[in-house]
Amino acid sequence: MQLPPGFGRKREHRVCKLHKSLYGLKQASRQWFLKLSSALKAAGFKQSWSDYSLFVRNTQGRFTTLLVYVDDVILAGNSLQDIIETKQFLASHFKLKDMGQLRYFLGIEVARSKQGIVLCQRKYALEVLEDAGFLGAKPSRFPVEQSLTLTRGDGAELKDASQYQRLVGRLIYLTITRPDLVYAVHILSQFMDTPRQPHLDAAYKVLRYVKQTPGQGIFLPSTRQLELTAYCDADWARCKDTRRSTTGYCIFFGNAPISWKTKKQGTVSRSSAEAEYRSMATTYCEITWLRSLLADLNVNHAHAVKLFCDNQAAIHIASNPVFHERTKHIEMDCHVVREKVQRGLVKTMHIRTQEQPADLFTKPLSSKQFSTLLSKLGVINIHTNLRGSIEE
Repeated sequence: MQLPPGFGRKREHRVCKLHKSLYGLKQASRQWFLKLSSALKAAGFKQSWSDYSLFVRNTQGRFTTLLVYVDDVILAGNSLQDIIETKQFLASHFKLKDMGQLRYFLGIEVARSKQGIVLCQRKYALEVLEDAGFLGAKPSRFPVEQSLTLTRGDGAELKDASQYQRLVGRLIYLTITRPDLVYAVHILSQFMDTPRQPHLDAAYKVLRYVKQTPGQGIFLPSTRQLELTAYCDADWARCKDTRRSTTGYCIFFGNAPISWKTKKQGTVSRSSAEAEYRSMATTYCEITWLRSLLADLNVNHAHAVKLFCDNQAAIHIASNPVFHERTKHIEMDCHVVREKVQRGLVKTMHIRTQEQPADLFTKPLSSKQFSTLLSKLGVINIHTNLRGSIEE
């Protein structure tokens, strides 16, 4: 920004005082959010402490919630009159464009029926395939070969790393509604700085799997079961470069998957039980956040959360407060699970490895096992499973 010609002397240093934030300045986005949040609070909304972009209002049994992403807003509630009044209030303070019933938001397609809601990114997936030139590629039934092992020293280094980085970056956004891609994309994202040819070939394998199921997404059934259930798993020393283990978890609200993650652990674990125990601690941190978020949405989760793990030793460590040689080196923050078990907030339970859905987030699987576990996650293809019963 510059002063207008002829204003002030040449050697005189002056600045302009902004009375209104200008578009493009560093603080513009913050000022916009402050203005929007102030207006919403004046209308009776309360800002959630669990997610600052979430605003809720509860008046005499009428519940209204508003979710903000920059200048895009999703409005929901149990009173149509309150929703209409909120729209009118926002229109009186801002230039508002009402898009009607939610069908498409930030690349996510929303389809409704009496059975529930389906979230998918078919349009975005096809754009990714077109950008990479894979619309006519041979499809694959699974994203990662079971015997695949990638390291930083594999193959020849790519001359142009931007192609790989752009592709993996777009695949990361695709995992919002595709938990079946999380593990594969996690592995690929570890080589963003210096990608090599085997890494690019593995990324192309993921694209061929996306070509097989571009309309695949998650199904949120319309049931009254409002309880959290979590599954966690760890693959001991999975990373060949650092020998760190991989943590994976998925959390269900009723029968709907609402949170999933694959992450390399921060330290090297000395045993598989220790790796599984760290995975349980990471999962419970997510459970704690989800419980506080549900409280903001007027969902009272009074029951203990069932946390399923396929490692008996890790379950015993969490349940048994005895101090011994095999656990004294584990950081204190990992023992949060033991504390919550004793307080009755979490109930650890064993599950067979063959039935553990969190295996999808920690290791490459065979085609049969991959399909079996994927069906347990509530992942469906809207264009094959519910054709004709879902409104598009």
